[in-house]
Amino acid sequence: MNPEIEYELMKNHASELRRTAAEHRRVREVERANKAGRRSVFRKRRSS
Repeated sequence: MNPEIEYELMKNHASELRRTAAEHRRVREVERANKAGRRSVFRKRRSS
């Protein structure tokens, strides 16, 4: 594979992982703040 293309793909994948991790962290923080209250709401929203 072309090294430039490979590098771009790798960068894109890394930024996608960072975005997903940040989103996951936000959801976890909200769940912690709410404790058990509305946890299932977030699961439903994330899966859709």
